[in-house]
Amino acid sequence: MSARPLPVSTPSEQGVDARGIQAFLDAVEAAPDIEPHSLMILRHGRLVASGWWAPYTADRPHLLYSLSKSFTSTAAGLAVAEGLLDLDAPVISYFPEFEADITDPRSRAMLVRHVASMASGHLAETNAEAFRLDREEPVRGFLLIPPDRDPGTVFAYNQPTTYTLAALVQRLSGQSLTEYLRPRILDPLGIGEVAWIQHPRGRDLGFSGLHATTDAIARLGQLYLRDGVWQGRRLLPSAWVAQATRPHISTADGTAEGAVSDWQQGYGFQFWMSRHGFRGDGAYGQFCVVLPEQDAVIATTAATVEMQKLLDAMWRHLLPAFGPGPLDGRADDDKALQHRLDRLALPPVAVQPVPPADRGPWAGARFTPWGGRCTDQPSLTAVEVTERDGTWTLTLREGGNSLHLCLPDSGWAVDDGPIPTAASGGWTDRNTLSADVLFLETPHRLTVTCTLDDGTFTARWHTTPLHGGPLRRHRAPFTSRAGSASRG
Repeated sequence: MSARPLPVSTPSEQGVDARGIQAFLDAVEAAPDIEPHSLMILRHGRLVASGWWAPYTADRPHLLYSLSKSFTSTAAGLAVAEGLLDLDAPVISYFPEFEADITDPRSRAMLVRHVASMASGHLAETNAEAFRLDREEPVRGFLLIPPDRDPGTVFAYNQPTTYTLAALVQRLSGQSLTEYLRPRILDPLGIGEVAWIQHPRGRDLGFSGLHATTDAIARLGQLYLRDGVWQGRRLLPSAWVAQATRPHISTADGTAEGAVSDWQQGYGFQFWMSRHGFRGDGAYGQFCVVLPEQDAVIATTAATVEMQKLLDAMWRHLLPAFGPGPLDGRADDDKALQHRLDRLALPPVAVQPVPPADRGPWAGARFTPWGGRCTDQPSLTAVEVTERDGTWTLTLREGGNSLHLCLPDSGWAVDDGPIPTAASGGWTDRNTLSADVLFLETPHRLTVTCTLDDGTFTARWHTTPLHGGPLRRHRAPFTSRAGSASRG
C-alpha cells in the first residue's frame, strides 16, 4: 500500500523556532565524529522539518540496529493484548521441549516481563555464548546460561533477552514479526516495505536487523506519543504504551557522570528512558526520541560512535526550540531552514579524480591486503583499478564475489544494484588512491586505500558492522533480492 504522507506544517506554526533546528544542524555537521544521515521532527502531529544528507534519501531503508527492539516491543504488546502472551508466565513454560535441559532455578524462574525489560538476572551480555551453545535455537542457548542474580533484580543490556521475547511472539502467533506487525501496525501507520534479518530462517532477529525508513521511525514514535492511537484509531493498548515507556529496572551506576548519561535513566520494555522523554535507539545514532512534554518526536539515522553527543545536541538546541504556541514573524527563518534541509549533503572525498602523473601504472593495477590480511574486512582479498573511456572503476574482490564501484569526477556515484552503494574517491598523490564507500542501507562507510609502490591496500570501517559477514550482506535483506537473509 502507498503511505499517506505525514501532515506538514512550518516550524513557526507549531511553535518551533527554526533557528534552533539550524543550530542543531550546525552542531552535528561540525562534529568530526558524527555523520548525519537523516532527520525528521514532528510537533503536534505535524512534520515541521525533514532532511536527508545526500546520497542518503527519504525512500531508502536504513539498518536500525537496536532500534529494532522497539518494534519488537510493539509486537509483544499486541500479543499480550490478544491473549497470546502472559508477562507473568515463566519463559520456560512456552518452551516445554527444553524442560529437561534447563535445570538452573533462576533460569526456570525467569518471567516474560524479565526478558522484556532486560532484567534476566545476568550481569553482562550473553549473545555470543547463547549462539555458541545452540546456534539453531539460541533461546535454548540463552536459558542454559545461569543468571548471576535473581531475575528482575539487575539490568544488563543483553541481546538474547530481546531475541527470546521476539521468538515467543513468533512461536505463539505462527508468523514472523514482520508478518504479525503488518496488518496490525505497519499498514495502519502507512509504513511501507521493511526487511528484517532472520535467524534461523523464517524468524526475525528481533533485537537488531530491521531495515526501515526514517519515516517509519517517526510514525512509530508518533504512535507512542499518542498513547497507541493513530488518526483516531487505537492500534496499541494504552496499558502497553504506559508499561513499555516507564522504567522497570534501574540502569544507573551511581556516578556523577551517570546523572547526565541518557543510558542511566532506566529501562522499560525495549525502550530507554531519557533525561527528557523516552526513546528507542540503535547503534551509531539511530534514534526515535519521544518527548511527551513537548508533544514532539525526533527521528534520526546517522553513523557515529558518539551517540551521547548526538542526544546532547538535541537537548541543547532542539529542546529549547519547542515553544508554547505559534511564533509570529518567523516566515523568513522557516524558509531559510527549508532551503538548507533541501540541500543537505555529505561532502565527497577531497581527492583528484585522475592520477596526478602517468595513468598507465594504475590502469589494470591489482592490490593485495597490506600485511597479508585485511583486518577490518577479512573476506576482502583483492582490489583492482581499471579505466575505460576516462571512467575509473574500483573493484573489491571477496573470493568469487565482486563489488564494482565507479569513481566519479565529483560528488558521489550512486549504484542501486543488489548492494546499494555510493562511492567517492581518487588520488591523494601519484602513489595513493583513496575511496570511500557508503553502504546506503546501513550506517557504514568503508575507506579503501591503494598504494602503488608496494601493490597493497587497506580497508577501514568508520563504524564497525555489528552483524559482520561479507560485503554483500551490508544491505536490506529483501526477499526479492538474491542471497541469504541469515544472521551475519
